[in-house]
Amino acid sequence: MSNSNHKIVPHLWYDKEAKEAAEFYASIFPDSKITNVTTIRNTPSGDSEIVSYELWGQKFMAISAGPFFKMNPSVSFTVNFDPSREKEAGEKLIEVWNKLSDGGTVLMPLDKYPFSERFGWIQDKFGLSWQLILTNPEGEERPAIVPSLLFIGEQCGNAEEAIRFYLSVFKNGEQGLLVRYPKRMEPDNEGLIMFSDFKLKNQWFTAMDSTHEHRFSFNEAISFMVYCDTQEELDYYWEKLSAVPEAEQCGWLKDQFGVSWQIVPSEMDEMMSKSTPEQRDRVTKAFLKMKKFNLVELQKAYKGS
Repeated sequence: MSNSNHKIVPHLWYDKEAKEAAEFYASIFPDSKITNVTTIRNTPSGDSEIVSYELWGQKFMAISAGPFFKMNPSVSFTVNFDPSREKEAGEKLIEVWNKLSDGGTVLMPLDKYPFSERFGWIQDKFGLSWQLILTNPEGEERPAIVPSLLFIGEQCGNAEEAIRFYLSVFKNGEQGLLVRYPKRMEPDNEGLIMFSDFKLKNQWFTAMDSTHEHRFSFNEAISFMVYCDTQEELDYYWEKLSAVPEAEQCGWLKDQFGVSWQIVPSEMDEMMSKSTPEQRDRVTKAFLKMKKFNLVELQKAYKGS
C-alpha cells in the first residue's frame, strides 16, 4: 500500500473537472503524474470520477461529484521555490505563476514583500488557490507543496487553538515556525498568528489568522483524507475530530473549526482502483449507507461475502 508515508492526503471536490484539473496541474509542476482514474457509479451525484495524482511529491485526490461545493481561498496550497534546492527557482516560480494565471484571478500580485523576495497568491481557472513563494534558502527545509489554512471570519483568531488541537489529536506531530502579527498591522490584531506551520503524520500544513473582510470560509470542497490501518484508528480519529453531527456522511466529518476530513481505511484505494466494476459497485453501495466507515463491512462487500 503506497500510502505508508502519505497518511493525510488533500482531497478536492469538483463539479465535472477533476481529471482536467489534475492534467493541468501535472503539466505545470515538476515530478508530477496522474496515478489512477476510477469511476464509481450510482452515487447521489450519479457517476463520479475519482482521480489520484502527485504534484511535486505531494499526493492529491480529486472527485467530480457535482456542483455542491465551491473552492475558495480559505484552503490554498503554498508552493515553496527554494533556491537551495532548485536551480533558477525564481524563473521557475514566474513560469508556474504565468501558467496558473491563465483564466485565473490574482489575489495578491506577484511582487516583493517583507517576508519574501517574490510572492504571489492566485486562484486558478478551476477555483483552486496557490501561494507561490521564493523561500529563504537559510530557512528550515519544507516540502515543495504545503496545504495552507486561512482562519477568517468567525474562525479568525482560532489558528493557534486549531494547531494545538491538531497536534494533540495526531500523535508524533511537530510545531514548526510561529510568527505573530506585530503592533500596528491593522486590521490584523497584534498577537494573532501571521504565519505558522506544523506537521501531522509526515504532512506539513501552514495556518494563519486574517481579520480582513472575506466572504468565504472552510467548506467541503477541500478536505483532508486520513488513512487508517485499523477500525480502532478509524474510531479514534472519528471520535476526536467530528464536531458537527449533521455533516457526518460516507467517511466525511467536520471538525470544530469547520475543516472537513475524511477518515478512510488504507485499503480503500485498493478496493477502488484494483477492483472489478462489480466489486467497486458493491463497495460504493456499502459505504454510501455509512457515516463512520466500518472496515469489516467494506471488506465483506469487496469480497462479495
